[in-house]
Amino acid sequence: MRFALSEEQRAFGDALDALLTAADVPRVTRRWADGDPAGGLRLWARLAELGVTGLGIPEEHGGLGGTPLDVAVALERLGYHGVPGPWIETVALAPALLADADPTVLPELAKGTARITCAAPPWAPYALDTDTATHVYLLTDETLARARAGDPLRSVDPARRLSALTPVENLGRVDGRAVDAVTLGAAAWLVGAGQRLLDDTVTYVGTRRQFGRVVGEYQAVKHALADVLVGLDFARPLVHGAARALAAGHGSAEASGAKVLASDAAHRAARTALQLHGAIGYTREFDLSLWLLRVRALVGAWGTPAFHRARVATALRGA
Repeated sequence: MRFALSEEQRAFGDALDALLTAADVPRVTRRWADGDPAGGLRLWARLAELGVTGLGIPEEHGGLGGTPLDVAVALERLGYHGVPGPWIETVALAPALLADADPTVLPELAKGTARITCAAPPWAPYALDTDTATHVYLLTDETLARARAGDPLRSVDPARRLSALTPVENLGRVDGRAVDAVTLGAAAWLVGAGQRLLDDTVTYVGTRRQFGRVVGEYQAVKHALADVLVGLDFARPLVHGAARALAAGHGSAEASGAKVLASDAAHRAARTALQLHGAIGYTREFDLSLWLLRVRALVGAWGTPAFHRARVATALRGA
């Protein structure tokens, strides 16, 4: 199977990097966590202008008609830059979730004027950022309902405000592939976040001096970072392979496998980054903490590693 990205996909990723590098995303994320979403919503609009929100929407609804791999490329870059908001739900989940149950929302999604959040108990019990979402849904056993959010709950990541939902209007059954799409989206985001943690840590140990030497010169440090790199380099092709499998009309086991490996790789990246930065790494004022918390939250979001390992095992037993 060919895993290489096309020139168009690489160019799109580069365009996202350029926009987000100039946007001071850590500052936007901190304000989002403090209850001021204005900067995040402006960034949402700018990303929508680039086509991010329309990637998975069919052309007849005003979208770009992109592939699952296009979506994965975009979400990896958003994960790398730590963009706040319900991006995984809006870009990865919503197109499949709403295609039959609530298709009138799709043109709004394509334009970037709709922001979708959803809970799917028990594997995704809480909805993200209901205060900034325009549409809130509850998915239960492949049955979708419009929902009302309860009081916000504390999250390990302050930039991911969570709420339990109560159904208010049944919309009927939905395509079960939506679960696979959001699983893939979370995996792609984790790969991006893990890569950011690695890059920032390499930069840090290349400048910090201890015992008269640059920390990055120590062999133990090099080995730890190499292990992180290997993990990410193994996870990324699984994400791309799962995206191609979903485009071919299957891929449940592949998406779950990608989520497991991406979670493991990002967790290793976070653990190593914190160890090599020391105490400064988890202070709120230091940008690294934003990615540490995001990875901690996303490893368990949209299915824990144990959930997805069981899903892969079930698929293998049935093969």
